[in-house]
Amino acid sequence: MNTDKIRNFCIIAHIDHGKSTLADRMMEITHTVEKREMKAQLLDSMELEREKGITIKLTPVQMHYKGYELNLIDTPGHVDFSYEVSRSLQAVETAILVVDATQGIQAQTLANVYLALEQDLYIIPVINKIDLPAADVAKVQDQIINLLGCDRSDIIGVSAKTGLNVEKVLDAIVKAPSANSPSRNISDATRSARASDTPVTTGVARGVSEKELLRSVPLRALIFDSYFDDYRGVVLYVRIFDGTLPKNSEIKMMAAGTKGQALEVGILKPEMSEKTELTEGEIGYIVTNLKTTREAKVGDTVTLAKSPATEPLPGYKNVQPFVYAGFFPVSNEDYKTLKEAIEKLALSDSALQFEPENSPVLGFGLRIGFLGLLHMDIIRERLEREFNLDLVVTNPSTNYQVTLNSGEEIEIKSAADLPDMAEVLEIREPWVKGEIIVPKSMIGNVLNLIVEKRGRQTNLSYIEDRAVIDFEAPMANLLTDFYDQLKSTTSGYASFNYELADYRSEDLVRVDFLVGGQKIDALACMCHRSEADALGREVTKKLKEVIPRQNFEVALQAAIGARIIARETIGAYRKDVTVKIHTGDRDRKAKLLEKQKRGKARMKRFGKIDIPSEAFTVMLKRDN
Repeated sequence: MNTDKIRNFCIIAHIDHGKSTLADRMMEITHTVEKREMKAQLLDSMELEREKGITIKLTPVQMHYKGYELNLIDTPGHVDFSYEVSRSLQAVETAILVVDATQGIQAQTLANVYLALEQDLYIIPVINKIDLPAADVAKVQDQIINLLGCDRSDIIGVSAKTGLNVEKVLDAIVKAPSANSPSRNISDATRSARASDTPVTTGVARGVSEKELLRSVPLRALIFDSYFDDYRGVVLYVRIFDGTLPKNSEIKMMAAGTKGQALEVGILKPEMSEKTELTEGEIGYIVTNLKTTREAKVGDTVTLAKSPATEPLPGYKNVQPFVYAGFFPVSNEDYKTLKEAIEKLALSDSALQFEPENSPVLGFGLRIGFLGLLHMDIIRERLEREFNLDLVVTNPSTNYQVTLNSGEEIEIKSAADLPDMAEVLEIREPWVKGEIIVPKSMIGNVLNLIVEKRGRQTNLSYIEDRAVIDFEAPMANLLTDFYDQLKSTTSGYASFNYELADYRSEDLVRVDFLVGGQKIDALACMCHRSEADALGREVTKKLKEVIPRQNFEVALQAAIGARIIARETIGAYRKDVTVKIHTGDRDRKAKLLEKQKRGKARMKRFGKIDIPSEAFTVMLKRDN
């Protein structure tokens, strides 16, 4: 295929605005998939994606339309998976921006537009769901014009469900810049090969085809996704920017420095379709002989081992998780199964990081890093469904940077790892930059919520009848129930997007929780000193509800160091030991009650309290 006839594009939108449905209609119209094989959300192959109605993993597919080769990358819409979106934007020249005609521009819409503009992509604005009774097309058109500065005639109104006007979108893609258009990622050698028939290297005859000229250009391909196949090994999804990748050639990862074999190359339709080679401008897959995705990280540049490129493509980035939680099997016998399961998931999810963790109460488990709470929820569900594991998940926390008095700097991922406060000079916590879009009438409620979370409003702007609130807040305060509270206080009309800003020094303390005088490390958390007392009272009350009563009195305490800041008491079960006395002898009753009292005191010293798994997630939903 001539590079002038190749169009690489992705679909970006807020969650549930119809990206996957639009992709389905495109595949149907271009006859990529036969009608009898068509089903809703065809590119969402994971069971969880279909069940929740969201896209979790980006998926490429190749279509043919009016003599053009269209390479689509379907991207996720949730803020937790924005890294997947940024990766796909590096591999394409065009982005289709989908906006729901009933909801208008949302927070993730703005975030994705900014990402696309940073990459200097050609944006095609599309309004979806125009056939719904609640659709307000004119109003949403005004919002898009304010955002992009485009003409009203540039905006295409479609119904992805019925297929109305989807062909107009395909025609707009054909008119968009080709893979042959000027790009920041294309090398000077490739540009000169396209511009003339002058050989790029000596030994190539004048007048040869562009394809032969491009063969002489060193290969550079961007890895925008990878996963591990149990039967075939590591499979890479790549966009070829320079040169040609033949089957069975030896390849090299420029950033990782690892070498491997391209056992098979091809395109996705959406199933794998093998080819003899991938050429410049194409999006396809490489089946390698690598054993782990750590050897070919997402964002790395693939080149040929025999004639390597000198400079890698931009976009190599190590993604760092900023939400951590402990995963423990209910039975310690399942620890090995849990570890093997996480290792398998990590092979196809480069954002997943884990390390062993041991708790006196919960036993052996793993501390796992995630990109957000939804990412954590997805991994937990996959572990429970695909590997039949029964898990206890501890309260999620973020990472903290600690400077010791000696000048040494360490990073902790759990409050239990914090050294003695006498040795600590400074603790820095991560702050995020957030963006909330909300109706004008609800601005006051949202600002109050931000202040409650120790946040600060930085900017307030308007898109038609809605406000865009920019703010900064500590990551830890947004982890638990911020999103739920936001939806509640705005009756579901607000949308929220965030990204990591920096680490800031704050007056932070570790709050420990004691059950029956025993410190439970898995319940410990970090918080600001001003919030510690309220947090202690709140959590001890919640623990009182979930920990069952014993035959002896149990004290629930919150403490900062040796200072107790809150206490609740779970009363003991009282067996009526006087029921067997049929006379009214007070001395005999007193004697039996005294004996019971001594027995309860002895049980309190030696009795073991069984803490249910609900106690470890008590801070996920602190509000009743």
